[in-house]
Amino acid sequence: MLFNSFEFIFLFVPITLLVFSLIVNKASDSRIRAAKVWIVVASLFFYAWWRPANLYIIGFSLVFNYVTGYLLCQRLSSKFRKRLVLIIGIAVNLALIGYFKYANFVLENINAIFVSDVNVGEIALPLAISFFTFQQIAYLVDAYQGGTKEFDFLNYSLFVTFFPQLIAGPIVHHRDVLPQFSDPFTFRLKNANVAIGLTVFAAGLFKKVIFADTVALFATPVFDAAAQGITPSFFEAWVGALAYTLQLYFDFSGYSDMAIGIAYLFGIQLPLNFNSPYKAINISDFWRRWHITLSNFLRDYLYIPLGGSRKGDGRRYLNLMITMLLGGLWHGAGWTYVLWGGLHGFYLVVNHGWHTFLDRNGYDRKRFNPVGHMFGWLVTFLAVVVSWVLFRATSLQSALSILASMVGLNGISLPGSLVSRLDFMTSFGVQFDGLSPILSLPQGRSVAIIAALMFIVCFAPNIQEWMADNSPALNPPKPAKLPYFVKDIWDKLRWRPNLIWAIFVSVATIVSVVNMTRVSEFLYFEF
Repeated sequence: MLFNSFEFIFLFVPITLLVFSLIVNKASDSRIRAAKVWIVVASLFFYAWWRPANLYIIGFSLVFNYVTGYLLCQRLSSKFRKRLVLIIGIAVNLALIGYFKYANFVLENINAIFVSDVNVGEIALPLAISFFTFQQIAYLVDAYQGGTKEFDFLNYSLFVTFFPQLIAGPIVHHRDVLPQFSDPFTFRLKNANVAIGLTVFAAGLFKKVIFADTVALFATPVFDAAAQGITPSFFEAWVGALAYTLQLYFDFSGYSDMAIGIAYLFGIQLPLNFNSPYKAINISDFWRRWHITLSNFLRDYLYIPLGGSRKGDGRRYLNLMITMLLGGLWHGAGWTYVLWGGLHGFYLVVNHGWHTFLDRNGYDRKRFNPVGHMFGWLVTFLAVVVSWVLFRATSLQSALSILASMVGLNGISLPGSLVSRLDFMTSFGVQFDGLSPILSLPQGRSVAIIAALMFIVCFAPNIQEWMADNSPALNPPKPAKLPYFVKDIWDKLRWRPNLIWAIFVSVATIVSVVNMTRVSEFLYFEF
């Protein structure tokens, strides 16, 4: 059951919300617990929709980690025993995700190295295992360190299974939501929450259906062709890379908005997970904006325990590389993901090295420099585009084919109408077979759509900024610094609970629903 499916929008959410409202229409402890039980049951039904057998896996994971966390906090006084239980707890979690997500990948590489034929058969990847495993590892580590004080099994079950964040995040930290689940005033059906939640959900749905799924039509043919050994032209490679860059942006951004909006219907605030990452002016800034909850997890539970920046520059750079390599592997069992993570690790090393050089030479990095700002944005964006080619490609060979075309190593083809004026360029290897001689991409339409979406990405406020004081996110972004005349325009266009915005959001929702003819999964569902 996908967020952008008819059964979710018109059956699951209305029924779940209706029963929830009937339960909580009178305030009492028993009704609040009943409402929590109902949400857990609905969430497990939502999860089981894809593959009911996966309930055994998430059920085992939930009970095992709750009991382990309880032992760490309540029953063990010996530091040695606590450490042993923590190690066992983390090992079981890693074994679970390791078997289901990485066993075939490891065996493929072992077979390739030793020319063997070890086979465990096809292992079906349980949905969301990367997300709920990381959530619970964080819970265990904090329980060991004394940072966990919530031991109610029902609240813990909500923390793990709450359906808006279950499938593709955000990677919710227990300190963000367990206090909300424990607060009896959280579970109230409020008109303001419904209006705000539905608005944010509708905005996310529009991003997914209208923006992401549309621009995907230009990305998919290019990457599919490269996977089949077909070399795209210079124009085709750039269209494919930019289209996928925008597809992933609006797909993930749309999902994040929809998750936050649905959760707010029930009075729950989820953490911000996406904050205009393509406006970043350096790669560190990008990772503070992209998949924020994953970045926080990798920082708090991997980078800092490795030593962070406390042991000198060399160790810091090594820690960055290790963190990003494992972050790449978290996304998928494949060498392209590992290389993607390694590339971002390299980007971060260069970025921190550059900042260290500037600091040691007395340069004030906080001083605004418009030329440097624009250059930093351009370099960061192009670096991210290159990395997304590795992320999307099915093999290293197909990724290199696209990247080679992007830098002109496979030749450049221009429209035939220019041959009379630019025929001298043929001596440099330029051909005049058209911009898209291989895949016949719609040139004008693809360029227009990519340009329009780039304008939105670079200059429009994101949904949380648009909602301003009505943002349902747990940690909404700080208002962007804008020229006064631009700020005045955006202030007037911000969402307010009135009839005009209700009509606008309703029309956007209708447009999205009408275009839901081909339901496509969110890209992060596969992780």
